[in-house]
Amino acid sequence: MPHRKPMLSLGQVVLFGLAYMTPIIVLGTFGVLAVVTKGGVSGAYIAALIAMLFTAHSYGRMASAYPVAGSAYAYVRHAIDDRLGFIAGWAILLDYLFLPMVIWLIGAAYLNSAFPEIPVWSWLLAFIAVTTVINLIGLRLASVINSVMMLIQVLVIAAFVALAIHYVLGDPTQPLWSLTPFIGSEQDQALPLLMAGAAVACYSFLGFDAVTTLTEETRDPERTLPRAILLITLLGGLIFVVVSYFVQLASPGHDFSNPDAAAYEIARNIGGDLFVSVFLIGLVVGQFASGIAAQASGARLLYAMGRDGVLSTTLLGRLGRFGTPVGGLLLSATVALLALYLDVLSAASFINFGAFIAFAMVNIAVVAHYYVRGSRRGPGDTLRFLVLPTIGLLAILWLIASLDARAITLGGIWLLCGIAWLAWLTRGFQRPTPELKLEG
Repeated sequence: MPHRKPMLSLGQVVLFGLAYMTPIIVLGTFGVLAVVTKGGVSGAYIAALIAMLFTAHSYGRMASAYPVAGSAYAYVRHAIDDRLGFIAGWAILLDYLFLPMVIWLIGAAYLNSAFPEIPVWSWLLAFIAVTTVINLIGLRLASVINSVMMLIQVLVIAAFVALAIHYVLGDPTQPLWSLTPFIGSEQDQALPLLMAGAAVACYSFLGFDAVTTLTEETRDPERTLPRAILLITLLGGLIFVVVSYFVQLASPGHDFSNPDAAAYEIARNIGGDLFVSVFLIGLVVGQFASGIAAQASGARLLYAMGRDGVLSTTLLGRLGRFGTPVGGLLLSATVALLALYLDVLSAASFINFGAFIAFAMVNIAVVAHYYVRGSRRGPGDTLRFLVLPTIGLLAILWLIASLDARAITLGGIWLLCGIAWLAWLTRGFQRPTPELKLEG
């Protein structure tokens, strides 16, 4: 059976994670966050960034300890318990399975708005087919395409910010510095509103953890992955905070005719009809790049679980002629066909729930591996391996509590299905899940 070869550098891994994040999504979700936070989008992103940095630290520590594919699944499995590892993998699988579908559905919706004579399903099938073919060929091609698409995103974002600043400077009543984008217009309710916004804004950060699924294809992963994870989180967070700040200044408040398309309204106000077209191109390109990264990461998690025998080894635990997880890629493409019958809200409502459960368990895994089992309890080690992951855990629990009831309900149902499958797999929890075979 072919093995994956380590080929990715620090820069390529960071680029992959940023592409997964899709930095331009800060514009696509701006209206929704502005409504939730009452005009405090930048504050929500700062709160989300702080929470994500603690968890990013934990992911980096675990990637260094266990340089294998599988992300949260592998870390919790080795550091705590194989059955809890399964639950962590099942939770994050919710993300990885449904996120590509949501990404492609959003991209198809954008294109349909520009070309209404072409139905949404046509664009959706095109997204699925092209992205799957690129990922089947391998990461080298995906890395090159992501580089080009990231450049386009950065240029569109830079143009949007420049036009927003120009727009603000043209209004003598609007200062270039204001606290409102950080605290919102309802200061007496600022904290709960910002945390509710942060629970949604964390969707934009999904990507720093996804690169851990590329561990076995990264050069010197023990050093590269921890650095890449923190860089991705910091760079992504900086982009989100800065962009949302100037966009909020250019469009104060949170009253939009259609919050889901607020960025179109703002783009037209600050740049006219021509810039709206440029903005649309940037959004679609961003969704395509994100879809490549999301599908690749999800397929590699499925490969790790299939290689274990936790899921079907025949279908998911084997590599194709290009060294790529063919079964996982095809399963991701098949799941995405559900988007033909779903809307964005229904498909995306519980994605963050799965991520938060996995994030919480990774923070616990750091304490279990280093502080409890490894007895790393000196002053510096206590800070790194007990205090920081505990803060990360508490922040994630707060974000879970800030999710809406529908997301928690749907996420809970997904977890119950996972527990039922685990009970069958372990014959009523009487035996451990299959042993992981580490392959470099």
